[in-house]
Amino acid sequence: MTDHPVRAHGLATAAAAVLALEGAALVIVAIIDLFGLGAGEAGSLLTAIALIVLILIAAGALFAFAVGTRRGRMWARSGGVVLQILAIALALATLTVPPVAWTFVIGVGVPGLAGLVLLIASTRKEARTVGEPGDDGN
Repeated sequence: MTDHPVRAHGLATAAAAVLALEGAALVIVAIIDLFGLGAGEAGSLLTAIALIVLILIAAGALFAFAVGTRRGRMWARSGGVVLQILAIALALATLTVPPVAWTFVIGVGVPGLAGLVLLIASTRKEARTVGEPGDDGN
């Protein structure tokens, strides 16, 4: 199956916006961790640096998925779906740790669920649009 770009519709734009906002949130988390590292709050310097690097890689992936989703790329929607499912799983797993950090659960789970719904709805809308009579798929 080829990965042809399709003109973005409202759902794809909204999904891309959620992905980009999640990426921006991760950049903020990385900056906060960097300040904590500078303040000497890290137990292990190497572990703290590795965590910051991983957070920035995830943020970069979210930004790439946002751009790709806006351009109608299947790979971007697929990657976005995976990260949204991971966010939902993380939020649900947090419910099992007392005391429950409701701010974290809502802050991670709600955008993850919204992004997942928008990505799936966007894919379904694109499939209907591409499958319309008279469309040659290019």
